[in-house]
Amino acid sequence: MDAVRVAMLRDVLAGTEWLGATRRFAGTLRSSVVPRGGGLLLVGTEEYEPWHLAAHLVDEAAWSGTPELAPTLVRHRVPPGGTAAHLAVGLARIEAVRRGETLLVVAPGAPGEGLLERVHGARRAGATVLALSAGDTELTSLAHESLTAPTDPELSLDTVQHLVSAAAGEASLPAPRAPHRLRDRLSRLADRLTTPPPTRW
Repeated sequence: MDAVRVAMLRDVLAGTEWLGATRRFAGTLRSSVVPRGGGLLLVGTEEYEPWHLAAHLVDEAAWSGTPELAPTLVRHRVPPGGTAAHLAVGLARIEAVRRGETLLVVAPGAPGEGLLERVHGARRAGATVLALSAGDTELTSLAHESLTAPTDPELSLDTVQHLVSAAAGEASLPAPRAPHRLRDRLSRLADRLTTPPPTRW
């Protein structure tokens, strides 16, 4: 999804909770890795590897001049032999997590007991745990910050990932605009129209 499509999607979502929610989550992601110089691990479930999010975060890291956003993709199964080093990081990496690192878990379905145990261990070791999920309660309870994708097919978990990665690459995350009621806008307009012009000497 390119920048133009992200901008269009943001326009569609303006005034909803999702635009603000994805920006807040992205702000947490950015603030957990940038001051510490990186250390972002990205993992999915056994059935789902977040390749697209990894690629988008790498792109955002390059475009924004923020290398700390480039993640290490942690895989449940690493094919034997001939795999590039950056594609050969297995679950043992989560077990070796250190204080100050960040673990981002993407789970469109049940994460599984094995992954939950590793996430729990990473949190106990001092890692910041972030979760993008379909609402798994166990994963949400382990995360320092979580974002649950809506059930609306128009705003899938994949779409939420695009919004999060784009917002994470922004130098400063704009504060969501507060919704203005029609009555408030009309009142301000009436005030402007009825205020006499300033006297000129």
